[in-house]
Amino acid sequence: MDDGRQAKWWSRPATGRPGRDEPESRGGGEGDAPSVRPDSPAPTGGAAPAPADGPAPIVGQEPQEPAPTRPAGPPLHEPDVYSTPPYGGPGPWAPAPPVQRPTPAHGTPVPPQAVPPQAVPLPPQPSPVTPQATPVPSSSSQWLQYDPWGAPGQPLTQVGPPAGTEPGSRKNRRGGAFAGMLLLALVASGIGGGVGAYVERTGGLTTVELPQASHDNGDRAPESVAGIAASALPSVVTLHVSGTAESGTGTGFVLDARGHILTNNHVVAPAGSSGDITVTFSSGETAAAELVGKDSGYDLAVVRVKGVSGLKPLPLGNSDNVRVGDPVVAIGAPFDLSNTVTSGIISAKQRPITAGGEKGDGSDISYVDALQTDAPINPGNSGGPLVDTQAHVIGINSAIRAADSGKGTERGGQSGSIGLGFAIPINQGKRVAEELINTGKATHPVIGVTLDMKFTGDGAKVGEKGPEDGPAVTKGGPAAKAGIRSGDVITEVQGQRVHSGEELIVKIRAHRPGDRLELRLTRGGEERSVTLTLGSASGT
Repeated sequence: MDDGRQAKWWSRPATGRPGRDEPESRGGGEGDAPSVRPDSPAPTGGAAPAPADGPAPIVGQEPQEPAPTRPAGPPLHEPDVYSTPPYGGPGPWAPAPPVQRPTPAHGTPVPPQAVPPQAVPLPPQPSPVTPQATPVPSSSSQWLQYDPWGAPGQPLTQVGPPAGTEPGSRKNRRGGAFAGMLLLALVASGIGGGVGAYVERTGGLTTVELPQASHDNGDRAPESVAGIAASALPSVVTLHVSGTAESGTGTGFVLDARGHILTNNHVVAPAGSSGDITVTFSSGETAAAELVGKDSGYDLAVVRVKGVSGLKPLPLGNSDNVRVGDPVVAIGAPFDLSNTVTSGIISAKQRPITAGGEKGDGSDISYVDALQTDAPINPGNSGGPLVDTQAHVIGINSAIRAADSGKGTERGGQSGSIGLGFAIPINQGKRVAEELINTGKATHPVIGVTLDMKFTGDGAKVGEKGPEDGPAVTKGGPAAKAGIRSGDVITEVQGQRVHSGEELIVKIRAHRPGDRLELRLTRGGEERSVTLTLGSASGT
């Protein structure tokens, strides 16, 4: 190895932090002086001689027992001119290369390890050079983490900055902090969105209080629907009728303080002669009622309740004063819904209608010169009052025209209202009610003729024969006295056109017995006018 050239060790780049101002305390690559004990004299021109009785200890390793001295003699192998490890470099006469140690935090130099007493003689070394900070490569190699000359059993040398201070760690910390901030932002935005949605829906974070009008005293104008209803409802009652074969519900209203209640005949008809009639007032109180009188021709009946005080009669108006278009209010219990109020107008007057006829013999047919209204009337409204803007009764709700009937006006069907309701004028109802209360029966005005109900021409034709093949014109009756004969066709009553026999009956019954009427008729193609006084007949 004495070939005039200094042996080159397996050089490794020095490690450390870039930019450190502190000098490294370890040897580095080629030309660096090896570490020696503090009390050893510094080499002046060559390598300091080491004791010959032992190899040089490995720097960074605890002192160990000196190894056996290698016998002097020639080297075990020929020197490698290229000085490449493992053959050309270290030998038994060469000191071990210094261990490169990392510079501690803050640049504090690491004190050199103590050199054991025995060491391998060192070859001549150049003059010591003042240690200078060696630039540290920006990237580390796998050889910086492995010390080929370190003692066996020692952990791998940690090269570079302390754990947790590497640039990668700082990047990891920055990445973790960024992820945490991002998560926090997402959570905050979610919470903010939820709070905003809640505030938008509720109007705030406090208890929601919606604006509302202040409480009033409940007063309404007397002519308004509410004012009319408030005045009339206490006088309106609901009737529940049950008999041996059927039952029904209807409406009535109080006539006087004695307990008389006016309603329709078809409302109380299911009770028969032994059924039960119960009256329910608008306050909810109930009382039993008894039948006073009824008349199928007018479809009116009167019942009476006993033992009830504080009754409020409903005032009666005048149906002759009604005009088409006048506002009206109907009160009743449609489909057993008591205290129901509907409103409308008078659609027409003097509508000749017939209702009933379920028995087939004509004994239950009613003939009414009715008031037509578009106030909704349904089954259960029957017998209830039709009142004007002063809450005065102008009619008794009695019948409706059903869209699916196809047979004219119905009284007790279950079809709903289509805006064609009919009420008995109160003037007629008052007269009949008074007769029923006073005598238990009502009288019908008559002219004393038998009509041909099969006549299809215009007008009401007097028949050829009467009941039991008797004369069609009753002897000594009003028609006979006026000169009316069999076969005559009556076309007008009091200037109102008559188109059928039913209409003639309706027009006659709209008057009282004893009233004088002017009739126009056709006989043999000639028109005539006659005047007669109406007679009287008992109703059923």
